[in-house]
Parts: sequence; C-alpha cells; structure tokens
Amino acid sequence: MVIETIECENIPVPISKIGLGTWAIGGWMWGGTDENEAIQTLHYAIDHGINLIDTAPVYGFGNSEEIVGKALAEGGRRDKAVLATKVGLEWVDGNVYRNSTPSRIRAEVEDSLRRLRTDHIDLYQVHWPDPLIPIEEIAQVFLDLRKEGKILAFGVSNYSPEQMDTFRKVAPLHSTQPPYNIFERSIEKDVLPYSLEHGIIVLSYGAICRGLLTGKMTADRKFGGDDLRQRDPKFLPPRFSQYLAAVDCLSAYTQEKHGRSVLAFAIRWILDRGDKVTALWGARSANQLDAVEEAMGWKLSAADYEEVDKILAETIKDPIGPEFMAPPDRSTRGQLAST
Repeated sequence: MVIETIECENIPVPISKIGLGTWAIGGWMWGGTDENEAIQTLHYAIDHGINLIDTAPVYGFGNSEEIVGKALAEGGRRDKAVLATKVGLEWVDGNVYRNSTPSRIRAEVEDSLRRLRTDHIDLYQVHWPDPLIPIEEIAQVFLDLRKEGKILAFGVSNYSPEQMDTFRKVAPLHSTQPPYNIFERSIEKDVLPYSLEHGIIVLSYGAICRGLLTGKMTADRKFGGDDLRQRDPKFLPPRFSQYLAAVDCLSAYTQEKHGRSVLAFAIRWILDRGDKVTALWGARSANQLDAVEEAMGWKLSAADYEEVDKILAETIKDPIGPEFMAPPDRSTRGQLAST
C-alpha cells in the first residue's frame, strides 16, 4: 500500500502519516497482551509502509518497548522504522507520576535504548509536562542527549502552546503529541493552530478514540481486567449510548458519500487537518490495519467537516474529553498512599 509521508528535520527518512501506537500492546490498562500477535502487527506495519512506531516506557511498565525492540530487531526492520518513545513518567506500586528531572531523563533514555535494542531514538518526547521542573532544564538535557548521539529529534506530548514556547527558547521542537480525534477536539483552540503556524508535526494520539470510531463497538460491549475504558466516561452511561449513536450516524454518512468505513473516515478527518498532521493507530493485530489503505488517496471537503459537526451536535448531549487519563505529579504521591 502507498502511505502518505512527511519530512522531519534531523530524521533521515520521511515519516509515514499513519503511525502505529503501541500503548495497547504493552498490556497494562488494556486487559493484557499477546506478544506474538503484537510482533506480527509490528512486522505487518513496517512491511506495509507504516514506519512511525510510537511507544513509551510506561506502556506496560517497559513491556511495550521490549516488544517493539524485539520486533524491530528481526529482519533488519530497525533501519526501516522511525522509532519514537517518551520520557518523564515514573511508576511506583502500579501508580504513575510525572517526573522529568534531568536525572530521571538520563536514566530513562538508557533503559529505553536497552529495551528497544538500538543505539539511538529517532524522536524523543516528553510524555507530560512536569510542573515541578523548569521546562528549560528538560530542553537542555534533550540538547545534550542529541550531542551524545542518543536522540535525533525532539518532541513533547500534552504540552500547551505556552509550554512549547518555553521549550523552543532553548531547543528546537519537531513534534507535539496531543489527544485528537473526531470526539476529542480541544487542541483546535490552541495547540493545532500553534503547531501548524510553527511547522511542528502533530502526532494525534487516540485517533479512533479507544475503539469507538471503529464502527464495531456495541452497547453490550464489556471491558474486563484493568482495561481503562472501565473508567473512561465515554464508555459509561449516559454518554456511551450518545457516542455510539454518533458513530452510527457517521458510519451511514461516510458510506453514502464516500463508500468508506467510518474508521477510514475518522483517520482521513485527522490527516486532512494539515500537511504536518499525522494519526497514531493503536492496532493490536495485523488485521486491524487493513483499513489503512482505505484511508489513503482521497480527501475530505469542507462539507464533510460541517456534517461531522452537525452529527455531533445532534447526538452527543454531554460531551467530555480525555482528561481522565492525565497522571498526577509527584507531589500527590503521599496523598494517594494515605487514601
């Protein structure tokens, strides 16, 4: 299949505008994982032109990076991949906190390099802003790591424009990774226009909104184990039925107007926001990537975007964003332990 690409300073190969997100294959908060199937999914992605692989240490507490490293080591696939990972979250007894101290960053980059079986990380991203650490210090450590050859390009995730501005006073910023999909659109107020203005690549995570926009979810769907959707307000009453109704309407519209699946439409909806906007697709099996080709080679019109807004206004009476996913900073550690 032919995947649209984008250039990124400091990264020697074009980046696919569809990226494989690997939070789910880490297992934690997704009800476990199947390593063999995850490796097959990674191989399928790379072999079919999806070279952007996005992971993080906290995904499965190292498990996602381990699986990614193992998969890319097979068949020389590391050289074909644009490997993106993150830094700045620590975990204690299963609880996650923000920690972007310079010492933490230096320890994490070594752990990530080891787990990923590589000598450099193509795109290194601060996972969440840390209110206890000056952003300038983080940017300086990134500069130092690049001089040492351990990272190539710099990114942030969940940063505001003001925070990105602060980072850019010290070091270049190549990418930002915010939550963005048809249902979660707060970045349109600030992060998206800022990024487009300054040529910063937008890596949209949650592109299919944790499975809602696949078109395959039903009202009787149950989530077991530690699946985060058990506490995601979108998957709980009264909102769940509203979002499912919106998906039904979107599916009917895109089938009639474009002859495409709602999943392909949801990806196209992101990609057409700008030349530097990409979509991270959290597939857990190779067959879940079948719709990638369906999302390529066509464009949405202004009328399509207007229809999406109309459908959402008519079906979702109690909209909510992804705020429930934000981890606390370290100052809350004692409070959580005592409750």
